[in-house]
Amino acid sequence: MAIRNDTSPYDVVIRGGRVIDPESGLNDVRDVGLSGDRIAAVSVDGLTGRRILDARGLVVAPGFIDLHSHGQTIGERRLQALDGVTTALELEAGAAPVSVAYARAAAEGRPINYGFSASWAVLRRRVLTGEPLPGASDGPLDNLGSEDWRAPATRVQLATILGSLDRELADGALGIGVLLGYAPAIDPAEPLAVARLAAAADVPMFTHARPLVEQVPDVVVDGAEELTRLAIETGVHLHYCHINSTSTRHLDRAQSLVESARAAGAEVSTEVYPYGAGMTSIGSDYFHPEKLHILGATGTPPDVIYARTGETIATAERLRYLRAADPSGLAFIRSFDEDGASDRLASILALPQAAVASDAVPLVVDGVHSFDPSQWPLPGFVRTHPRSAGTFARTLRIIRETGVLTLAEAVAKCTLRPARILERVAPAIRRKARVQAGCDADLVVFDAERVTDTATYQYSTRPSTGFVHVIVNGEAVVSDGVLREHLLPGRPLRGRG
Repeated sequence: MAIRNDTSPYDVVIRGGRVIDPESGLNDVRDVGLSGDRIAAVSVDGLTGRRILDARGLVVAPGFIDLHSHGQTIGERRLQALDGVTTALELEAGAAPVSVAYARAAAEGRPINYGFSASWAVLRRRVLTGEPLPGASDGPLDNLGSEDWRAPATRVQLATILGSLDRELADGALGIGVLLGYAPAIDPAEPLAVARLAAAADVPMFTHARPLVEQVPDVVVDGAEELTRLAIETGVHLHYCHINSTSTRHLDRAQSLVESARAAGAEVSTEVYPYGAGMTSIGSDYFHPEKLHILGATGTPPDVIYARTGETIATAERLRYLRAADPSGLAFIRSFDEDGASDRLASILALPQAAVASDAVPLVVDGVHSFDPSQWPLPGFVRTHPRSAGTFARTLRIIRETGVLTLAEAVAKCTLRPARILERVAPAIRRKARVQAGCDADLVVFDAERVTDTATYQYSTRPSTGFVHVIVNGEAVVSDGVLREHLLPGRPLRGRG
C-alpha cells in the first residue's frame, strides 16, 4: 500500500522490507529512499518520502537482469516485468544493425530496460544471400529454419562478416551473439575467427553450442569441447547459453569441461532456466524427425507441440509438413517431464556460477486472429513458452520448496551474476544489481513465501504472482501487484563502443 507525503525529502521510500544486496551481503530490514531514478539512501533509520511503499514482511532486492530474452515487444516485456525483470537483453541471437534495434525500442518505448548484442546469424545471412538487414530484435529467429545462411562461407565472405561484427560493436552492441547450434556443419575456423575478434575487442561471445557427440556422433566438433577450447585458446569471455537445455542428460560432462576451462584460467560463464522443454523454430535441425534426440527427446513426434495452434504433433509426416509450411514457426520440444522432477530442476538452478536467464521467446498468434503487441491484457489466442512469463518466479518457488539455494544466493543468480558478466562491455550495469546509494532505482519487492509462476504449456501467458512492486528507473511499472501499462520507463543498456 502506498501513502503520500508531499513535504518529504525522498520521492519514494520503501519501508521496512528485508533488503537483499548481493554485492555487500546485506540481508536485513532497512528503509530504501529513492530520488528520481536513483537509490538515494539505504538506512536502518526510518526515512520519510513523498510516497511510502510498505514492504514489511516483504523482500526488497535488485531488479532481475535477463541476459537471454528474444521477445522484445512491449507485450513481451510486460510479461517479464510481472516476473520481476527490470532489464531484458537479447544477447544469444542479437540484432543487426543494433542501431536500428535500439532506435526502434526507444521510439516505441519499453516498460523495462533493453539491449542487444551483434547478431552473427543475421550478418552472416546478409553476406551469404545479399538480402538487406531486418533491423529487428527478433530478426535471427525469423530465418533459423532456412538453409541459405548456413552454407559454407568463403574467405572473402568471412572477412566481410567479421568486419560487419566489428562495426556493430562500435555502434554499442553488448558483445557478439552466435547461434552456432543452428548451423552445426560450418567450419570450426569461423567461430574461432569470431572468438578472436571478440577477444581483441574485450567483449563477450554469447553462444548457442553445437550438439554434443552423445547427441550427434558425427557432429563436426563436440559442442561443449568447442566452446571451452575457444575460451582457452583465444582468451575470449565465452558465455555458454542455456547449458542445461543444449546438454540435456549430459549436463554433468558439459559442466565438467566448463570447470576445467575455468581452472585453466579461461573465462567461461553459463546460464540456466528451470524448465524441461525447449522452444525454437520448427524448421531448425533440432526438429528434424530423425534428430529429436538432440534435445533429449525420446525421438517420437509427440515430444513436439506446435505453438501457433497448441497441437501435439502425432506423426512424423505431420512434423515434416509443418517444417516445410512454417519453418520459422515456434514449437516446444520436451527434454524431460517436469512433473515430479523438482530435484532435477533444483540441481540445474544450483549449477556453480550460473546466471538464471529465461530464453524468453516471442509471442505467437494462432494464424486466425490479428494482434497488437501493445494490447493488454494479452488475449487468449496468444501463446509463448511459459519460461517467457515465469522463469524468475519459478526459480524462487523451487528454491523455497527444495532448499537447494538460500534466497540470497538465488537473488544473486538473477541479479549480480548476470551484471558481472557484462561489466566490462557495459560499465553502466555496475549501477544495477545492487541495493546501494547511488545505484539505479531498478528494484523488486516480493513476497518470498508466496511468489510463484502460474504460466503452463497450455496457458503460457499467465503472469507470475507475488511481485508486489517492480520499479524501473524509479517508476513502479508494477504497483501492488498490478501492471501500470501506461508506463514505459525502460532505457537502453549499450556497449562501450
